[in-house]
Amino acid sequence: MLPNAFIGKPEQPTDEELTAELGRPARALWDRLLADLAGQQQVDVREWKSYSRKAGWALCLRRGKRAIVYLSPSRGCFMASFVLGGKAIEAARQSGLPARVITIIDEAKRYAEGTAVRIDVKAAGDIGIVEKLAAAKIAA
Repeated sequence: MLPNAFIGKPEQPTDEELTAELGRPARALWDRLLADLAGQQQVDVREWKSYSRKAGWALCLRRGKRAIVYLSPSRGCFMASFVLGGKAIEAARQSGLPARVITIIDEAKRYAEGTAVRIDVKAAGDIGIVEKLAAAKIAA
């Protein structure tokens, strides 16, 4: 799992701090994902959250009141985290995701709230995977 860039930080990161940690290439991916999810899936509510200083900060993306994905910044990349229920997992399986992502889903830890699926976003191709998982969660 990627280490959060903002562990120990008492207040939410500024836009400048986010860019400094992500770097320009990952920041471009971050911004593209935010724009795509807002435009295609109406996932347009954004709220920084930190559950403890040890966990760091994550940007919660919601559609209305429903949390869809959490984006956790790391140095040079970021992680997209989902909690998927059974219907969302089935929708994800039908969405044409690569076999490696299906393996991630199959091996993910299961909780009462759902299955915790984490995708590292390091390249442009990872954006499509996150978008398909978001669509699966919304469809469920």
